[in-house]
Amino acid sequence: MVFITHSLKNAALKAIARFMLVMCVGACLLWAPATSAAASTEITQLRTERAEDGVYLSAIVRFDVPAVVEDALLKGIALFFVVEADIYRDRWYWTDPRVASAARTLRLAYQPLTGRWRVNIVSGLITSSSGLRATLNQNYETLPEALSAIQRLARWKIAEASEVEADAAYTLVLNFRLDLSQLPRPFQIGVAGQRDWSISAEVRDRLRLTPAVEGAR
Repeated sequence: MVFITHSLKNAALKAIARFMLVMCVGACLLWAPATSAAASTEITQLRTERAEDGVYLSAIVRFDVPAVVEDALLKGIALFFVVEADIYRDRWYWTDPRVASAARTLRLAYQPLTGRWRVNIVSGLITSSSGLRATLNQNYETLPEALSAIQRLARWKIAEASEVEADAAYTLVLNFRLDLSQLPRPFQIGVAGQRDWSISAEVRDRLRLTPAVEGAR
């Protein structure tokens, strides 16, 4: 009985310590001076191609991680990036209907015990870390290597072949953003309105499909 009581006390103390750490870091961000310019985010090298089984998208998302964001990562705060692709069929007489939609969540975290960075990639949107069960996990030695995995979209399937007709006109909307709602609540308060935490970009353009490269995976 004594052992159980001590175990419960230790668990409670650890939980309180973790909460206080997040509170302290969040408070530091709350009082940190605002930067003069927002972090620049850009979607480049956008390419969409049609294959027998669907439509695939490739792109590069260029952005830098400000020092305050990197500091939060090193303190154990995971970041969640969301990328969404929507395809709308052009229709002159009414609102363009959305015919296909795809989403992907990318989680970036630092592992202090190993000094390595982990990227989790999951199909769809998640509401918490509990949604990371069926994911693609990859470890990296450095932050730039981990960021490269997040910034590069390589042949991401965004629609089934039957959803996009070859002789119709479509508009593609591609959105990439840092999901601040996934941060711990003290952090959400601390980073609200801070430009360094505004990492987002959107591209809206006519869907241009090229034939898939033979042998591409």
